[in-house]
Order: sequence, then C-alpha cells, then structure tokens
Amino acid sequence: MSLESEKKDASELAIKQVLSQENGITTFISPNTGKPVTITGDVDDAIAYAENIDAAFEVDPAEDRRLLRKIDLYLLPLICITYCVQFMDKQTISYGAILGLRKDLKMVGDQYSWAGSAFYFGYLFYEFIGSYTLQRFKLTWMLSFYIVLWGVILCLHSVPQYPGFVVLRVLLGALESSITPAFMIITSQWYKKEEVFFRTALWFASNGIGTMLGSGAIAYNVYKHEKSFSLTPWKLIFIITGVITIALGVAIFFHIPSKPTDAWFLNEKEKKMVVERIRGNQQGFGNKHFKKAQFYETLLDRRTWILFAMGVLCNIPNGGLTNFGSILLKEKLGYSTGKSLLMGMPLGAVEIAGLVAICYCYKFIPYRLFWAVFTYCIVVMATCFLAFAKNQTLQFAGYSMTSLLAISSIFILSLIASNCAGHTKKVTTNAIYLIGYCVGNLIGPQTFIPKQAPSYTSAVVAMVACNCLVIVLMLILWVDYYLDNKRRDANMNSDLVREFEMLENHEFADLTDKENPLFRTSGLRGQIEYQNDTNIKVTLTALQVIFNKYGTEEYSDVAAGIAFLNEPLGPMSDTTQLKNFYLWA
Repeated sequence: MSLESEKKDASELAIKQVLSQENGITTFISPNTGKPVTITGDVDDAIAYAENIDAAFEVDPAEDRRLLRKIDLYLLPLICITYCVQFMDKQTISYGAILGLRKDLKMVGDQYSWAGSAFYFGYLFYEFIGSYTLQRFKLTWMLSFYIVLWGVILCLHSVPQYPGFVVLRVLLGALESSITPAFMIITSQWYKKEEVFFRTALWFASNGIGTMLGSGAIAYNVYKHEKSFSLTPWKLIFIITGVITIALGVAIFFHIPSKPTDAWFLNEKEKKMVVERIRGNQQGFGNKHFKKAQFYETLLDRRTWILFAMGVLCNIPNGGLTNFGSILLKEKLGYSTGKSLLMGMPLGAVEIAGLVAICYCYKFIPYRLFWAVFTYCIVVMATCFLAFAKNQTLQFAGYSMTSLLAISSIFILSLIASNCAGHTKKVTTNAIYLIGYCVGNLIGPQTFIPKQAPSYTSAVVAMVACNCLVIVLMLILWVDYYLDNKRRDANMNSDLVREFEMLENHEFADLTDKENPLFRTSGLRGQIEYQNDTNIKVTLTALQVIFNKYGTEEYSDVAAGIAFLNEPLGPMSDTTQLKNFYLWA
C-alpha cells in the first residue's frame, strides 16, 4: 500500500467521531448479529472517568489487591447484614404460623397459603417498576427508601384481621422486590467478572445467618419468654424485624454510594483504579436511560426465558418451604413448637457450610454451571428423603439439605450479573428472572393442600420434579454458553472485530452482550477471556491527541510512519516508545 493511501485511510479514521459522553456517533457492524450498532453519547456513566485516565496509567497488582480489600470492607458487611434481615422477615410468617398467627387471624382452609402467596403478588406486580426506578434514579437512594418503607410495613403487620394482613403482605412484597436487583447491580459495578460469584455467594449466604438468627435468636426467645411481653409472640417478631430493617435502610442511604466514582471512601486515584479494573468486564457502572432496543433484545434472547423458567422451577420448592417450613417440622416430623423453631437453625448452618465448601472447591474448578448442577443433584436427593423416607431422621436430614437451594440461586444471579451486558438489558433480565422467582413462590404455597396435612404429599413430590427439571435447564444453558463463546472466538481475527477494538473506551459504550464482539460469557469458566491490548490503547490515545492538536495532515503522517494501520503492533519493548511518544504529543 502506498504512503498516500495510508495517509488517506488515516485521515478517514481521524474524522470518525470519538466515543464520548458529550458528542460522537460511531456506527459499526456487529459480527455477532450482522446488524449495524450505533454508539452515541448516551453511554455508560463510567466513561466520564475513563476519558480522563492517562494512557500511561497502570494498576499495580499489589495496589489492586489493597483496593479490593478496601471495597470488600466498606461494602460487603452492610450488604450482607441487610440481606440477612430481609430473609428473616420473609420467614416471620412461618414462625408466626406456629405461634398463634393462624388462630388469632381466624385463618381456615387455604387462607394461610394465600397469605404466603400474597407477598409474591406484590413482588410480581412491582418488579418491573422497581427495577426501572433503580435505573432511573440514584441507586442507593431508591434502595434505602424502599427498605425503610418495608420496615414500616413490617411493624404494621400486627393487625387484628385477616384482610388487612394480606394487604400488608402484598405491599411488603412490592417493596422487597428492589433488594436483589439492586445488590446485583452494585456487585457488577464494583467487581471483575471472576470476583462476582464469590461476592454474590457472600451476601446470599447471609440467608443462612438470617435463618439461624430468625428461628433461634428471635422467634425461639420470644416464644420462651412470651409471658414477659404484652404483645403476642407473632406480633412482636414482626415489630422486631421491622425496626432493624428501618435502621439498615438509613445506614445504606449514608454509607453505600450509587456508583464507584461517588464513593466517599475512595480517593481520586482509587476511583480511576476501579474504572480500570472493571474495564475487562465490557460493562460499566450503568446508564440512567431506558433503551428500547436493549429491552426488545432481552425479550428475544432465548437465555432470558431459560433463566425465567429456572426462576419458576427453583422457587416452587422455595415458596413452599419458606411459608410451611415450621409447619412441616411440627406437623409432618412431629416436633413441639419450641423445638420446631430451634430446628430451623440447622437449615441455616447447612446453607452456610455448603456455600463455604462450594466456594473453596470453586477456586480449583472454576466452572460455575458445573457446581450449580452438582449442588442441585444433592438437592434432588434431599427432597427425595423428605418426600419418600419413612425414618424421621432421614426426613429431617432431607429438610435441612433443602437449604442448598440457595446456592443454585447464587449461581443464577451471578450469571446474570456477569453475562448480561447493556444496563437496560441487565435490569430487564433481572426483572424477568425475578418475575419467574415470584411465579414459583406464588405456586409453592398452593402445592400444600390442607386436606393432605400433615404429609403434604403433593408439595414434596412437586419439589422433587421441579429440581430435576432445573438440572436439565442448567445443562442446556451450559451448552449454549459454550457454543456462543466458540463462535465468538472464531470471529476474533475478522476485520469487523479489529475495527471495533480501535474504538476507544468501547468497554463503556453501554453495549449489550450480543452487540459487543469482545464480550464472553463466563458460566463455563470463572475467568474472563478478553483483556485490552495496552499497546492499542496507548497508540489510539496518542493519535487522538495529535489530531486534536495539529490536525489531519500531521495525524496522517504519524499514523503512516508507525504503520499502525497495516502492521500488528510490535513487542512490549515498543510500549515504552509509544508512551514517550504520547507524552510528547
């Protein structure tokens, strides 16, 4: 190729709009979809920081480890405590059921089942609205608002009549629909893909702590000292959890930032480091605008509906056990009221122990879907013990191991956080999965037919069937991820992918996983497969500075001189020269 043609091509490259939040429109053909994708100024919030990061800025591994520890220290404790308490308040109705709730509210027939399902009617109705508000407004402000409100609703649960109680359950479900999508967004904002699973596991493991504290520390002690209180035990449980929830909502408002660059506990250098460390995720902090194209892509993505189906099937057993767990212990397994409350504690212990074991093993075999399938096989065995064993000890062992259901939910949530790119798409996928979660939890209590008490045969058989179907869906998703990554790898050397790599800060363009040719799903392995080429980044930044300062002609001469357009960049020894060249420019 002649020097003149090189200069002409370089000039054409120069006049392309640079990706920025203020202006710039770049259109490219996505190798994945074959359709044009337009990058406008409506990009990710992280790009404002990304544009101001010097090309020579590097994150030292030791500093990165210190920053990660700092992020964990400031974020995870409050997130874990909040998730612990929100699970406690889900189980308060189960504790109340054996502490006089059904008698005081004169529940007959299937009224208790519908009281359990009412929570998820509210959750289902408000899920999309709640997810939209989390995207549209400041994340932690909205989250803390919802948490304080649901704490107030919990305190009001000590009503004298059944209809009022059901209405409050609906309102509680609507307000609690915000917490899981909010924590998923926060986790994906702050952590690399390979770090997401472990952090999700930590805050989800708090469910186990919530089970132990709710059944042992609160419910059992309230029952044991019920004569010391003027209120009946079940009312007092709701008030205690409500007051704790209100306090946590206030703490989140002041402590957790809506995005990393607003963090009060990070200095300017650390904020830049956060931006750089998540660059390889091909995602950023989020975008406040709802994008219809991403919404429609989500609806047409087969994985969305696989995740939805998994949400339904995973939570039919969960919905039943959350509302009828204490009743099963008392009526099916024959324990006393006090012992039934205490016997809820092993459930939490098994969940925590299982999570610790899986997380430890995951370090050596970093395949999330493998461990999800493995865990679900144990859950199938556990529900078979509960359904078909005649021995009380085996039945209790099966009941305790059903708490491992939570581990599979962690895998699913971490897959959504890692593998759904584009903020609107991520929020919509979260919402659809959680709608499946609601549907499953709505169905779950209805499988407990009053006339089948105390064995509840239909309910326990439904648990076994649903868990088997979830394993099938996980295997389908595993194969889908594998084939998609293989196809993307085959396209890596195409001209379209190379052109896309030249777009500066494309990681923060708020593209979906389908639009971004460099995106890789991480369900098969824990590690991300794409990292930026530092040489390309330095070179593009240098050329951009030259163009802005000297104009098209000088830009073209330099571009032709270093053969950037025609030859692969040289070895790492060239990087220093390029950086010096950039500083000169």
